[in-house]
Amino acid sequence: MQVTIERAALLRALGHVHRVVERRTTIPILANVLIEAKPGALLLKATDLDLEIMEKTPADVAQEGATTLPAHTLYDIVRKLPEGAQASLEATGEQGQLLLRSGRSRFNLQSLAASDFPDVTSGEFSHAFALAPAVLKKLIDKTQFAISSEETRYYLNGIFVHTTEVEGRLMLRAVATDGHRLARVEAPAPAGSAGMPGVILPRKAVAEVQRLIEDAQDDIAIDLSANKMRFSFGDVVLTTKLIDGTFPDYTRVIPAGNDKRLTVEREVFANAVDRVSTISSERGRAVKLALSDGKVVLSVTNPDQGSAIEEIEADYDGPPLDVGFNARYLLDITTQLDSDTALFRLADPGSPTLIQDRDGANALYVLMPMRV
Repeated sequence: MQVTIERAALLRALGHVHRVVERRTTIPILANVLIEAKPGALLLKATDLDLEIMEKTPADVAQEGATTLPAHTLYDIVRKLPEGAQASLEATGEQGQLLLRSGRSRFNLQSLAASDFPDVTSGEFSHAFALAPAVLKKLIDKTQFAISSEETRYYLNGIFVHTTEVEGRLMLRAVATDGHRLARVEAPAPAGSAGMPGVILPRKAVAEVQRLIEDAQDDIAIDLSANKMRFSFGDVVLTTKLIDGTFPDYTRVIPAGNDKRLTVEREVFANAVDRVSTISSERGRAVKLALSDGKVVLSVTNPDQGSAIEEIEADYDGPPLDVGFNARYLLDITTQLDSDTALFRLADPGSPTLIQDRDGANALYVLMPMRV
């Protein structure tokens, strides 16, 4: 193999693929990135056996071939090369060695055979469709904060993606919950998604898709089956195994009879929650909302720190009501809202509360109360 490539192009590709590689692994080949030289291009691939990312980048290929190199070491070397430099990769003739040259720098790197690199994401896909980057970004950004980190309920460690009919229209819906809060966001279902299986996209794949969306210009091609999902961002292809589990029936926790409506200025409310929660205990982080005609009083009491109270204007015409919430969860949700106001629909101090921009908004959040 003999390849010459611009440092910027190699760094960009390695920047995408090396993140998938676990720094600690008991399988040596999984610490490496597969590098395959083809006419006019260099193909890089990395995997952790659950997630695979592949990128093709232009290169001057004098001799085709394939090998694998330590992913993080290679990334660090290329990152430290001067801007505008050219890098060349070539076989030295010694088994298990590859020479990387750039300017006056020489690196002899240990390699492993490309034939040993695993292929974990091959197979057929049952459905294919495309999403605009802004739509996919919204579905992920507005739900990922509610993904559970509790490993025992592994089926909550991702975003549940499925199609459902809403008022005669087919919608693509993303849902995440950790048992304390729930986020549900939907968008019109794209052509090709009808009949797709409901799938759970794992947390690590969610994080990688979020990063790749930032650079996406064109529609993102998505292929999926019951156990795999593939995202194509131009020259970058990410394929992931899906969580093998059954997502709970989340519709049962979305209340339908909450008749008390509270409307507040979103930013004013969030700032007030942030201020009073400064003295809350790290373990509880509870803030009490006292709702009455035309106002809401936020208060926190901490036996070790003291107390805090703040009153803000609000549109509330129900009977007086005191309810407590986790301050961090409240801030997480209000940050996701798009409009200047936040609508809370409540029932009583012990029942889940609905939060959204307005009635009928595409994003809906459910928050469980706390005792205060």
